[in-house]
Amino acid sequence: MNDILLSVRGLRAGFAVGRRVLTAVNGIDFDVAAGETLALLGESGCGKSAAALSLLRLLPAAGRILGGEARFEGVDLMRLAEADMRAVRGGGMAMIFQEPATSLNPVLTVGRQIGEALGRHLGLRGNAAAGRAAELLGAVGIADPARRLAEYPFQLSGGMKQRVMTAVALAGEPRLLIADEPTTALDVTIQAQILELLRRLRDERGMGMLLITHDLGVVARMAHRVGVMYAGEIVEEAPIDAFFGDPRHPYTQKLFAALPDRTARGARLETIAGQVPSLAAMPAGCRFAARCPLAGERCRAESPGWTELSRGHRARCHEAASTGGTGGTGERRTPPATAASGGEPPAPENLLEVDALRVHFPIRRGLLQRVAGHVKAVDGVSFELKRGRTLALVGESGCGKTTVGKAILQLIRPSGGRVSLGGRELTGLPRHALRPLRRRVQMIFQDPFASLDPRLPVGEIIAEGMDALGALPAAADRTEAVAALLRQVGLDPEAARRYPHEFSGGQRQRIAIARALAVQPEIVVCDEPTSALDVSVQAQILNLLKGLQDELGLAYLFITHNFAVVDYLAHDVAVMYLGRIVERGPADAVLRSPRHPYTETLLSSVLDPRPGADRASVRPAGEAPSPANPPPGCHFHPRCPRAMERCRSEYPEAHEVAPGHVAHCFFDYGI
Repeated sequence: MNDILLSVRGLRAGFAVGRRVLTAVNGIDFDVAAGETLALLGESGCGKSAAALSLLRLLPAAGRILGGEARFEGVDLMRLAEADMRAVRGGGMAMIFQEPATSLNPVLTVGRQIGEALGRHLGLRGNAAAGRAAELLGAVGIADPARRLAEYPFQLSGGMKQRVMTAVALAGEPRLLIADEPTTALDVTIQAQILELLRRLRDERGMGMLLITHDLGVVARMAHRVGVMYAGEIVEEAPIDAFFGDPRHPYTQKLFAALPDRTARGARLETIAGQVPSLAAMPAGCRFAARCPLAGERCRAESPGWTELSRGHRARCHEAASTGGTGGTGERRTPPATAASGGEPPAPENLLEVDALRVHFPIRRGLLQRVAGHVKAVDGVSFELKRGRTLALVGESGCGKTTVGKAILQLIRPSGGRVSLGGRELTGLPRHALRPLRRRVQMIFQDPFASLDPRLPVGEIIAEGMDALGALPAAADRTEAVAALLRQVGLDPEAARRYPHEFSGGQRQRIAIARALAVQPEIVVCDEPTSALDVSVQAQILNLLKGLQDELGLAYLFITHNFAVVDYLAHDVAVMYLGRIVERGPADAVLRSPRHPYTETLLSSVLDPRPGADRASVRPAGEAPSPANPPPGCHFHPRCPRAMERCRSEYPEAHEVAPGHVAHCFFDYGI
């Protein structure tokens, strides 16, 4: 075909470890045509990013290209001289890297970084380069681009940094764009904007796109074809309709079954047992055999070849011809015993009451560091949390969700309002009076690797809280208690002797959960506990949290921007915007019948893992304002498609639209 931009055949790559070279990419084949998006999908560690970096020959120092070819417009990139390869990078092929914060140069302005690409590939300098850089920033949706050219990456939000990286990648007018997890951990609104931008630029320019992701919603929104990777191999390849309608490889089917949503509420999610095999211990037969429910002796002894299933649809599985009929949105195996949202009567007691909570951080300026203003991170938040219930706190990054969680635990001292735990006022208590109450409320932080001490073994990390709060003073009892906690979160007690760096991301999150449970709390604040986890690991963590709640009667304050998780786990939902709760109520009411335009915006931005299943689009204009200078009236009115004159001058009071369902909005009432 004349429109094939990239043709990869037998690509093999690995990493040198001592005297060995461990294979990370094992003989993969695929094509990408002009105007087409191929998605490489799979769990972390399966070789997706290594394959992409191999194409541009950007592997780290230990990386090795072991064989195969990658022909871009007919030229084998693996055999190009480095000087010629520099012209391909950015000019012919460009890459949007996974983490813009670490990929953009912190000491160069945005204009300088875009200008480097313009000078290298288009020969533009001076005013011509500045003008073109401003055009690129405007094309990727950044307002006031001329001003932004003089700013540094630290002055930009996460979504804006991702847009700048996209502008840098597009500066050389590439024919093929490689996007490595371009929306991981972004808010749903920013994610939708970035994906719409990439799709529009692909269609306008006729670019080919290689999209690397573990998010099935992103695949449904963007891809024409899908290649599923597992342990360094592509195990299934299909057009988008066949992939979602009739997945055939057991690994692909397991990924779909692990998705949380409303239909699985109250049931255990499907999980994939075990882990992706280590590069140093790849099995001889099918690499998925140890985790596959269909595996037989042949699977363990013989690596499967390709089975052609239909036009463009093939799978590497001995049983592929007999695994059809499940569909990508097949039914759950475990029916729910009780609905998690609204099915059971609420517990009578409020464990936690938060009333008009405020956290304002002073802005200090000048030589004398006088207070010149305040960042209103949390500005009058109120809610209740009952025993055995889950309240999901949702909203965009920077809206104050995490600050609310920390203020409840008094890790950040509130500026006003009150927090009551079981009728006992926490706000203003001295440290010695707070200590015995800390046993009752614990927190699971967003990044388990950053929150676990790398110098301590896991057993000591878990026991540390017991020692500090006097939960189990006897050493013998403590050792047995640590073992019991590790078993409770699905880890072997032997893990107590190992260090955090020896575990996967999902296992580290389990350790963080065990540490929180060590002091037998009644409430657990979960701050994005599944953010950026693979769908299979996410299912394990959600099953664990749901099981612990059923067993121990725990109450969760669940901070997240993942609405699929909210739909599966939450009983009640509170939606935050710029430091305030704008809507609150039972999960079904808020998610199915939102009564605030901001909630509608969030829900319409959620990526549904089914092609063509996008909700009606309600997109906000621009970025969220700074909490240091919130707009007058309703804080959302500058971005609201339904804003009225009254919204610009007056903040709406809470209105109960149904029992327990409250919204701060004038629109629904016309008052």
